[in-house]
Amino acid sequence: MIEVDQGAPARKLKFYQILYVQVLFAIVVGILLGYFKPDLGQAMQPLGDGFIKLVKMIIAPVIFLTVATGIAAMSDLKKVGRVAGKAMLYFLVFSTLALIVGMLVSHLVQPGAGMHINPATLDQKAVSGYVAKAHDSTITGFLLNVIPTTIFSPFVGGDILQVLFVAVLFGIALAQVGERGKPVLDFLTALAQPIFKLVAILMKAAPIGAFGAMAFTIGKYGIKSIINLAMLVGTFYATSVLFVVVVLGLVARYNGFSILKLVRYIREELLLVLGTSSSEAALPTLMQKMERAGCSKSVVGLVVLTGYSFNLDGTNIYMTMAALFIAQACDIPLSLGDQILLLVVAMLSSKGAAGVTGAGFITLAATLSVVPTVPVAGMALILGVDRFMSECRALTNLVGNATAAVVVARWEGELDKDQLHAALEGEAPAPGVQPQAMAQVSTSQS
Repeated sequence: MIEVDQGAPARKLKFYQILYVQVLFAIVVGILLGYFKPDLGQAMQPLGDGFIKLVKMIIAPVIFLTVATGIAAMSDLKKVGRVAGKAMLYFLVFSTLALIVGMLVSHLVQPGAGMHINPATLDQKAVSGYVAKAHDSTITGFLLNVIPTTIFSPFVGGDILQVLFVAVLFGIALAQVGERGKPVLDFLTALAQPIFKLVAILMKAAPIGAFGAMAFTIGKYGIKSIINLAMLVGTFYATSVLFVVVVLGLVARYNGFSILKLVRYIREELLLVLGTSSSEAALPTLMQKMERAGCSKSVVGLVVLTGYSFNLDGTNIYMTMAALFIAQACDIPLSLGDQILLLVVAMLSSKGAAGVTGAGFITLAATLSVVPTVPVAGMALILGVDRFMSECRALTNLVGNATAAVVVARWEGELDKDQLHAALEGEAPAPGVQPQAMAQVSTSQS
């Protein structure tokens, strides 16, 4: 079925009413407008930026309500720590694996070889702004920034990690007061329904946002702007696909589901990310879909949201691949020690840059600032095509986090396998299975 509404029988939508069809059409139209009318395409930027602001407006309450109510509903608070610990172990293993994959592919393909660029001729000013932001992405800065000034300030600033921090603490406190906190829990659970309904309303503007963002991108940078570095871009996309299909595919197979069916299940969110180049735009509906796929609310809240900051498979592949591309282009040989240092620093800096706008490029700046062998100014070589690679980074990150939610839920015994199978096969959920708040906004194709 296409759409499920609370208390009403499922009804099948016409193809042009399906969200992912609308977003896909909007992306195509945006590309055509940006290509044939670049000035007009650039003028569409407010549409994309406006939609992302709409989504950011609702992300904080969605995160708070999902995580706080999920934790408060847990009878065993030790379970919260156990879920978080398993999630972080998963993130560490696969983030490291992504870094290694990016490095191995770069050695195999060597996309930067033969350019023979003198580092002294590179424009340091072109990347100076990113290097300045990279200083805020250190681990110390990250730990200080994750703690908000007040309990309400995260909702004003919209910092996802700070909202998550407050939500976890509030959920634990609510669980510890027991029956006295039940009225508050009931209120938050009821409040979630209109909040999720608001998400559904905002998602209707997704095609407009995708159109504006894509028209601006093509209009400003042009399709031809990726030709000079097509080898790097193509290698990165191919590596990301390989990582999803092979590495995450094996993980999914071992845990009893198909990675390709999972990708099909979250196709609306993937197209939304592709159109807007913002993974934040897909966060609310991704959490709803993973819960509808049989993962418990508490696991989804902890895994998806912490994964947004700590499970950046696409970003990690990009970092080692981009760093080696710069070294190859500048004819700089890297010893085994240099490469191990690069891996370690990239792993740490990828966590420190979590939540920073343009995290991929900024994280790369933070990494190269610590690894002196590869010149930071070399980032100017990939600045022109980074915008095109950012979309692939976000897409890979999204698939990785959806996979992690299912895997950790299974580890914890918090996965309804029948519900997962039904969701991935596009079957209508059984009556009473789908949460009410999600039933109002979820869509899937039979």
